Amino acid sequence: MAKPAVSRDAFRGLFALYWAKAHHDHKAEDCLLTLFGSAEYIPDRLLQQWSEKADLLGPETVGSVVEPRAREIASGGARYDHASDFLHSLLRDLGRKVQ
Repeated sequence: MAKPAVSRDAFRGLFALYWAKAHHDHKAEDCLLTLFGSAEYIPDRLLQQWSEKADLLGPETVGSVVEPRAREIASGGARYDHASDFLHSLLRDLGRKVQ
């Protein structure tokens, strides 16, 4: 399997960015810290799928999917137990954009 275009550290950076913007909402901060820590354990196959879909759809489309989901977490409106759960959700949304 080819190396994913998106590194695990880059994906972890997404959670760090939104954690910094969480405006001290403790539920959101806790979730973002959990996602940041668990991003280290995202399976390579999921990162590969993410890379392939991101390349196919382009940054504008990917941003239109990621931004609202990440904003929901930062505001405390959504919660994921593991970064892989969040990534599965993003991949499902991106799959809808491909169809």
